[in-house]
Amino acid sequence: MYFWSMGNVRLKFCGAAQTVTGSSHLLELPNGKKVLLDCGLYQGNDDDMDNFNREFLFNPAELDAVVLSHAHIDHAGRIPKLVKEGFEGKIICTHATRDLCTIMLMDSAYLQVRDAKYENKWRTKKGKKPIEPLYDEKDVRKALTHFVSISYDGWYPVTGVEGVWLQFRDSGHILGAASVTLRITSDEHRPEFTLGFTGDIGRPERPILRDPAPMTQCDYIICESTYGDRLHDARDKELEQLLDIVNHTCVEKKGKLIIPAFSVGRTQEIVYLFDQLANEGKLPRIPIYVDSPLAINATEIFRMHPDCFDEDMMKYMMEDPNPFGFNHLHYIKRVEDSKRLNHDETPAVIISASGMITGGRIKHHVFNNIENPRNTILMVGYAAPHTIGGQLRNQAKEIKMFGTKVKVNAEVKIMDSFSAHGDYQEMIDFLDNQDRDKLKKLFLVHGELKPQEHFKSELEKSGFDNIYIPHLGQEFVI
Repeated sequence: MYFWSMGNVRLKFCGAAQTVTGSSHLLELPNGKKVLLDCGLYQGNDDDMDNFNREFLFNPAELDAVVLSHAHIDHAGRIPKLVKEGFEGKIICTHATRDLCTIMLMDSAYLQVRDAKYENKWRTKKGKKPIEPLYDEKDVRKALTHFVSISYDGWYPVTGVEGVWLQFRDSGHILGAASVTLRITSDEHRPEFTLGFTGDIGRPERPILRDPAPMTQCDYIICESTYGDRLHDARDKELEQLLDIVNHTCVEKKGKLIIPAFSVGRTQEIVYLFDQLANEGKLPRIPIYVDSPLAINATEIFRMHPDCFDEDMMKYMMEDPNPFGFNHLHYIKRVEDSKRLNHDETPAVIISASGMITGGRIKHHVFNNIENPRNTILMVGYAAPHTIGGQLRNQAKEIKMFGTKVKVNAEVKIMDSFSAHGDYQEMIDFLDNQDRDKLKKLFLVHGELKPQEHFKSELEKSGFDNIYIPHLGQEFVI
């Protein structure tokens, strides 16, 4: 067994601190080795976070390993920049996460280059210095050579960090998502201890994926807190509610149902529910479009990983081997076909990304349909308050898109039962196997401050103590 000399273990919160994006947590060991948990992109328009994506709170070249909880861009989106700036170690994740990152990081690179191009047009007119994209496709290809994938449940040595072992357990959030437990050996002055990172905690009894698996007993835990102040709608009437919204919008009002949905996870889940309704003969014969190249590619990766599916999904596939396709479902790749949908008055359902309406084709669909009272915009997941999706969730009567103010005349519906994040009771249930007396510190990340404070209160009612809500850049000795 490997032993360190006596010293402190330091934990620094380098992202997703009192906000829901940009996950990044740095562990520095007494022997000088450094492990980064996640390396996410900040997604949003908060002025205080302007430089977050461009400036790391550490030197990438000094890192020895990255452990990645899952492929969502707010957890993985700065990895190419990390490698670009000198990181040379391994990026350890599950097999499905590695496959998803190949398409998601390439898509992110395309957006980085495109957005920098548009930004520089404005900067040129204002006489300002142009900016460089965070990274491009070449940087992504290089970053992907650093990925190493491992399976759930086993214990594996962290490459390049002697004395640290890693276990992934299925967190039930998206395909390949995992909680992280690090088992860390020390010296005779300090016994072996464990640090857990929940990643994003999924929900029990959701379609497609297995339920979240509890983590091994930990001494310290970094826990997400996105929905720390709310309870989700029950799932029992989900299909019925979705069908009612389709009928009301597309049959009764003869309008369009616009569903902003994240390309990975949420889109596949909605398509699967529509597939069930179609097989039961309940779904109206209206066209349903998935207008997101990334979602289409992600769906193909879902098909490659039935090892991540739950028992119900496996049984369903015995009768319907294609749970992501039916006769009037259309996958849209070409930009020309996407634009054509905005001028087509035929009743239809359009599922498109991004889920918070911060970019992608969904912005055009919302912009072109939001002022028509025949239409409905269905929000099916979390959206940060400052995003267009967040404004719609908060019942805004007018929003600004593409420099133009538009009236919100379309109906706005919310179905939080679709959320891939556990609510505060589900997160407490996930942590419930932990012995409160053995858990020394619990850190809350990946949430806005108000929900975090509520979650902290609920955790304390459940017997947890020594709960901390770190701010960006805060460092703890553990």
